[in-house]
Amino acid sequence: MVELRRQLWVWVFVLCSSAVSAFSSTHVVHIWSMLLFCWTSWYIGALGARVICDNIPGLVNKQRQLCQRHPDIMQAIGEGTKEWIRECQHQFRHHRWNCSTLDRDHTVFGRVLLRSSREAAFVYAISSAGVVYALTRACSQGELKMCNCDPDKRGRTHDTRGEFDWGGCSDNVNYGIKFAKAFIDAKERTVRDARALMNLHNNRCGRTAVKRFMKQECKCHGVSGSCTLRTCWKAMADFRKTGDYLRRKYNGAVEVTMNQDGTGFTVANKAFRKATKNDLVYFENSPDYCLQDKEAGSLGTAGRTCNKTSRGTDGCEVMCCGRGYDTTRVKQITKCECKFKWCCAVECKDCEEAVDIHTCKAPKRAEWLDQT
Repeated sequence: MVELRRQLWVWVFVLCSSAVSAFSSTHVVHIWSMLLFCWTSWYIGALGARVICDNIPGLVNKQRQLCQRHPDIMQAIGEGTKEWIRECQHQFRHHRWNCSTLDRDHTVFGRVLLRSSREAAFVYAISSAGVVYALTRACSQGELKMCNCDPDKRGRTHDTRGEFDWGGCSDNVNYGIKFAKAFIDAKERTVRDARALMNLHNNRCGRTAVKRFMKQECKCHGVSGSCTLRTCWKAMADFRKTGDYLRRKYNGAVEVTMNQDGTGFTVANKAFRKATKNDLVYFENSPDYCLQDKEAGSLGTAGRTCNKTSRGTDGCEVMCCGRGYDTTRVKQITKCECKFKWCCAVECKDCEEAVDIHTCKAPKRAEWLDQT
């Protein structure tokens, strides 16, 4: 039975490795993202960390070494991958490009990452932030051998409200940033071209975004809740704040070109401000994502749900790119006639109502063929 289970995980591993190898020749795609999805499927005890890490195509030596040394960290990152993908999809849920993942696609996001667009910039930033967040959280929860609470938050100090003692478990975000930088950036540092430079810059923006929203939480001690003594600790904010921040950076992303010595960027349009270290940067304009375009990585908006009354990006006029929309009436069950019942519950009835769902029309065949 044990041998049979081991063989099963071997086959899972082989399938994951085959998918990665199909696209491991370029640094443009996050090879480590594919690795993390595989890690969430593997039972690490069935296959040794060395066996797994040695047989993942596309990893550079430094990544392979870190993978072998820290299988617990790899697993924590893999579990955190789902979180940043959900956040990406939340941020773009009302836009033509909605951060869709592709089933059975080894690149996770498809060819959209091949273009040096602002969408690729956002994916690199939010994924790097997600790695930092996952590692920092795992440290605080005692799930990793190499780290735990922030060792610098000890003793007595003061703030605007007076003195307090560091206590509890402060999130060790510096460790999360350090490991994420070492692992994620390793592949980009093996090549010296514009895209690698862009990825490194956006990776850094994502990592530092998590630290930006660290907050201080305190607990008061004293007679009748008086705050004569305080115990405080540093904690990460909800990941949504990081997502919202990076989304604003996406909106204000700066188009750049590589400078002459190949060490940095210059702004593409001299009329605009220079990119700062906290700005997302990109080289190429985005496709309009209206029509399916396999080369550009666009899935098109045919079949997407839209809001008939909205004039924003989720409105049918914008989402459907002027092609029109279909309306389908469906029945939905909602909670209604809710009453508070002493003590202490709310009782509701299930009510059925008919609602109209609007979905974007598919393009005419001739129009679609022009784009493929």
